[in-house]
This record gives sequence, structure tokens and C-alpha cells, in this order.
Amino acid sequence: MDPTVVAQATGDWAFVLDNAPYLLVGAVLTVVLTVVSMLLGFLVGFPAGIVEVYGGRVSTFLVETVGIVLRGTPIVVILIFMYFVFSTPSLTLGLFDVTVTLSDAFIASVLGLGLRSAAYQSQIFRGALQSVDEGQLEAARSVGMSKLEAIRHVVVPQALRRSIPGFQNEVTIVLKDTSVVFAIGLAELLTRSYDLFVRQTTAVLEVVLFVSAIYFVLTFITNRGLDLIGSYYEIPGGEQA
Repeated sequence: MDPTVVAQATGDWAFVLDNAPYLLVGAVLTVVLTVVSMLLGFLVGFPAGIVEVYGGRVSTFLVETVGIVLRGTPIVVILIFMYFVFSTPSLTLGLFDVTVTLSDAFIASVLGLGLRSAAYQSQIFRGALQSVDEGQLEAARSVGMSKLEAIRHVVVPQALRRSIPGFQNEVTIVLKDTSVVFAIGLAELLTRSYDLFVRQTTAVLEVVLFVSAIYFVLTFITNRGLDLIGSYYEIPGGEQA
């Protein structure tokens, strides 16, 4: 092999390793963005799933319609919409004597990813709720529970356990979808890798491989962790939905 090619390849990997801390900061932002977006998705999606199963005609129609719109709109369009329509001055929060400034791009990313995830999580929870035998709800009502109490104490605990596999898949999707915030300039992992392309074009393949490895590790750890949680909370003698 040409010694010049070998030297260039070695230099490219050295460049990637020298800039690994810069990429890892982007990875941390990716993880934070995933966690916050999934939390928002859960806080909105779980009640939406309950409304779709047990709500009235009007509330169910509204929730289903919003969900269809969000699921049918490309994520990049949602992000750009959030960025330009809900753009506000940077938000500064004081948390435990630490000042945290949230940029427009971060807020728009959380709203876009979180609400789109909520539309999918609502379907995960809807299916999990419907998978619980209606006889259990009737049995709970027969011993004096109200409908709300029966849903809360009998149906919801089982539905949450059965929703773990679907929730696991959604976490993986949101984790990978964080790369789309590149479109609105948030400096997460993919955006930072692009910055390196501009600075050192000969290391494009090496940067891509390194970033792909980071995404793989994050996805693997997430899936294994949720597998363990799913096994721990699995309903004895029951089937996961």
C-alpha cells in the first residue's frame, strides 16, 4: 500500500480521536434531547391513549385527529414549524444554583420530537389498554370501584407493563430522530460531525463510522435497559402486548 495513503488514514483517525470530546458533547445533548422529548411524549401520549379508549365522542375525535396530523407530517416539517412559529427569546432557568439557558432550537426540538412521539405513544398505550380484558374492569366495578378507580388501579398498571416493548421501540426511534434537528441548527451529534466535515474533509468516512458507533452504543444500552425493565415488570403468567 502507498505509504502516503497509510499516513493519511492514520492522520484521519487521529483527527477523529482528537475531536472525540467535541463529538461526545453532542452525544450528551442527543441523550438529553431524547429523554426530555420522551418524557413530554409520555405526559401527553398516555392521557391521549386513555381518552381514545375511554373518552367521549368529541374528545376522542379531537385526540385522534391531532394524532393523525402529527403522525402524517414529516418530522423535519414539524421541527421547522415549531422553530419559526413558536420561536421565543432564549429561556434561562435557575436550577439548584446552576444557570441553564435553553435556545430556540432546543425548545423547538423538544416540542417537535415530544409531540410527534406523543402521537405514537398514544397508540402504544391505546393498544395496551385495550389488551386488558374488559372482564377485569367489570369485576372491579362489581366490588364497588368507580369507573375511574377501576381504570386507575386495575387497567392502567397492567397496560403500562404491556406497553414496555412498544415504548422501547419508540425510544429507539426518537433517539435516531434527534439527528433531524440538524435542520434547525441544534448542535447535537450529527450537527457536530458535519462541523468536522467542513474542517477536515478527508476524514469524512472516519467521522461517520465514529458517530455511527456512538449511536449504536446508545441504542444498544437503551434497548438492553428496557429489556431488563420489561422482564422485571412482566406480568406473571400473562402475555406482553
